[in-house]
Amino acid sequence: MEIFRTKSVEQSIRDTEAPEHQLRKRLTATDLTVFGIGVIVGTGIFVLTGQVAKTMAGPAVAVSFVVAGIVCGLAALCYAEFASTIPVAGSAYTFAFATLGEFPAWVIGWDLTLELALAAAVVAVGWSGYFASMLSSIGVHLPNAIAGDNPVVNVPAIAIVLILTLILVVGIKVSSRVNLILVATKIAVVLLVIVAGLFFVKAANYTPFIPEPVPTPQVGGLKAPLLQVLFGVTPVAFGVLGIFSAAAIVFFAFIGFDIVATAAEETINPQRDVPRGIIGSLAICTALYVAVSLVVVGMQRYDRLSVSAPLSDVFTSVGFAWLATIISIGALAGLTTVVLVLLLGQTRVLFAMCRDGLLPRSLSKVDPRFGTPARLTIIVGVVAMALAGFVSFGELAELVNIGTLFAFVLVSIGVVVLRRTRPDLPRGFRAPLVPVLPILSVLACLYLMLNLPVETWLRFLIWMAIGVIVYFVYGYRHSRTATPSVKSDG
Repeated sequence: MEIFRTKSVEQSIRDTEAPEHQLRKRLTATDLTVFGIGVIVGTGIFVLTGQVAKTMAGPAVAVSFVVAGIVCGLAALCYAEFASTIPVAGSAYTFAFATLGEFPAWVIGWDLTLELALAAAVVAVGWSGYFASMLSSIGVHLPNAIAGDNPVVNVPAIAIVLILTLILVVGIKVSSRVNLILVATKIAVVLLVIVAGLFFVKAANYTPFIPEPVPTPQVGGLKAPLLQVLFGVTPVAFGVLGIFSAAAIVFFAFIGFDIVATAAEETINPQRDVPRGIIGSLAICTALYVAVSLVVVGMQRYDRLSVSAPLSDVFTSVGFAWLATIISIGALAGLTTVVLVLLLGQTRVLFAMCRDGLLPRSLSKVDPRFGTPARLTIIVGVVAMALAGFVSFGELAELVNIGTLFAFVLVSIGVVVLRRTRPDLPRGFRAPLVPVLPILSVLACLYLMLNLPVETWLRFLIWMAIGVIVYFVYGYRHSRTATPSVKSDG
């Protein structure tokens, strides 16, 4: 069938060499690792640690982070092989196009569009909350109409997206330098938490390390996890099962390493450096998460932890309230880098789709001065500003999670397919234990997807249905794979 026509790896690479659609190669393994840390270390480490320890895993929350890190690691190895084999912008979209075909590639590209745009806006709203809180601490109070829980227009959120969009327009190297400064700030804060917290750890707080299991009340209707609806499985808090239930939640603190793959085309030596960036950033973040979680549950008994601001509150409880302000600065820097890298990833995925003609090809032109897809970057920024400034999200943020996991599943399948269809391709990095490792990755991701509510699945399916309509109305007819001789911008 024509909708499953694939785009050869060689053609994908040739497309990157067209002058008007060519991105500049400026990034190194260090830049990519910092991008990865920039997007992974966000609110997860500042909030999820206490929330999950108190309600689901107890002191064993550190084990939950290890489990989630292993699941992400399985997918990361698949991404690393693809990125070293097909060093082209677009990440999972590009990988799917080379293995599963045009329609599956469109589906994953459409999925990533939802994931990245929504995530950037959600995090910008979180940034606004931290920013308003910090101003209040020094006596500057923003009006409720422009900041706070339910503003009419969220001005700080719009402002941060605008600033970061302009940085991305100016160039990838400028973006990486700004990201480096902010990542260094938040990593310094995280290390301060770990080192300072060690002085207040009490061994008694680690007992029991795995609390006795407690059945949690079944949630009915659309809010029930799909696993419960399909199999009648009641979620359990604490105990061994609680560790895995917690892993399904803290997994989302790791989301973002895959965005490193979207910058493969702008990397000087992608075959070597992209795998290093993906695996390196994931390994560093896993170590930080485990260390922070062990310190937090060691400083304060797990059932007394704060859910909203656990890191700040544990230091307040031991008489070091001034550290709470420093932690807030780290959180603010952390959220800034998350928004920056999410906007970068969103732009590069759409850039690849436009270059292939599945969306208007004129948008994939690179600005001759800055070497970036400036027009597309501005459009993505404007959409993210509109979402961050005027839309109330709530549980819509869970769409980010299901979208990411879906991308992981397709990439893991794609690795097996490409090994069989193109065993001759040079691979700068080879994932070990294929096909066993990709199969484990698929099963692990599907398990986590089943833990998401039914309503999240319904919203996801509605978005996908809209994407199918757009594909057959526009993308199918304008695809350059179907009409490779077409050189126009239509």
